[in-house]
Amino acid sequence: MTNPMTPGIAADRLSNEALAQNFADLHVPLEPHEVRVAADRCYFCYDAPCVTACPTDIDIPLFIRQISTDRSEAAAKTILDMNILGGMCARVCPTEVLCEQACVREVSEGKPVEIGRLQRHATDRLMAKNIHPFERAAATGKKVAVVGAGPAGLSCAHRLALKGIDVTIYDARSKAGGLNEYGIAAYKSTNDFAAKEVAWLLSIGGITIENNKTLGVDMTLDGLSSDFDAVFLSVGLGGVNALSMSSEDDTCMSDAVGFIETLRQATDLASIPIGRNVVVIGGGMTAVDAAVQSKLLGAEQVTIAYRRGREAMSASRYEQDLAASHGVKLLFNVQPVTLETLEPSAALVLEYTATKDGRLTGTGETMRISADQVFSAIGQTLATDGGLALDGRKISVTGAGRTSRDRVWAGGDCASGGDDLTVTAVAEGRDAAMDIYATLMGGAN
Repeated sequence: MTNPMTPGIAADRLSNEALAQNFADLHVPLEPHEVRVAADRCYFCYDAPCVTACPTDIDIPLFIRQISTDRSEAAAKTILDMNILGGMCARVCPTEVLCEQACVREVSEGKPVEIGRLQRHATDRLMAKNIHPFERAAATGKKVAVVGAGPAGLSCAHRLALKGIDVTIYDARSKAGGLNEYGIAAYKSTNDFAAKEVAWLLSIGGITIENNKTLGVDMTLDGLSSDFDAVFLSVGLGGVNALSMSSEDDTCMSDAVGFIETLRQATDLASIPIGRNVVVIGGGMTAVDAAVQSKLLGAEQVTIAYRRGREAMSASRYEQDLAASHGVKLLFNVQPVTLETLEPSAALVLEYTATKDGRLTGTGETMRISADQVFSAIGQTLATDGGLALDGRKISVTGAGRTSRDRVWAGGDCASGGDDLTVTAVAEGRDAAMDIYATLMGGAN
């Protein structure tokens, strides 16, 4: 993490009261009367486009109808049957570009049914009553190792346990949850919800988690394949891409992933040092989360610098607008060149970019902006592959997550093919679990 003694970077920029207000729940739960109004706006379409747009194929019209008829617990079961992490996805899923964008109300009126908030209402009510709506099948005698306790791994483990398979999850961290626990903006998941959801999920039984166990250090893929009937890899992307720029003072630079993790695990937000002038390099969700939270911690000027145009940003337009609404400046078509140390602060030199013949190139024209703290959010890489075939920088998979190795599956951010979204990871873990179960019980190869 950044050295708090670096000039321009300091803790305690805001009072605890201001920080508590800044980091309050981004989307507060619907009030009871709001739930009925929101549910009544649904047309309950037969061929609902919102279902098609949902990576986990939740029957959205059905669960909203169940809510509208005061059967919220039944609605939660409808959601969780397809997405066991439906509570977290209701908080962090980019519904504005998925189910809500496809809603016929959005198309006709420009205001969709609030699917995400209705989903949160149903799942929160069920979890508050400590109800687990699924019953585990009789033990099959089969056992599966899951490496990684993130969304894909948890989803896979739950579905396998539901089918009567014993699951052991190995995770490199001290707490389960993966990005849900460590990598999501603190204002999107409050009140330790990620940990509570994991505890609720584990109540199905048949799942053991072993923390602080890293693949390639504490165990090998060969060993797991020998000890278990199948292996599911959901190791995420542990490596952080490095910025290709020079710096006179590396203490001013750090990765956005580590910054967000520090925020999520902090018990005292006031103790986190932040610069007065912060620049985040990147154009994805991590960049937006780091930038917005920098502003919420008390940074005076926060800028997102992205090397391409706005339309190329992987962060949704909603997230871009969220950043702008918090006073974050978005700079497009610029790439970092060097970080110059100046007294009493530093300056980041950016070069303007242009696309020529399909390739992004620097124009030679530069600009300088004040920057006493720079966060890199330019993506992550696979830290280990276990000798598996790769597709680019990810594990190559076919079908429901089958890798190049017999009885080894993979899903989530570490696997090729899907979007880097929590909801997509959940779907991949669920589908891989069903394929693993069919293979182990049916003798398929």
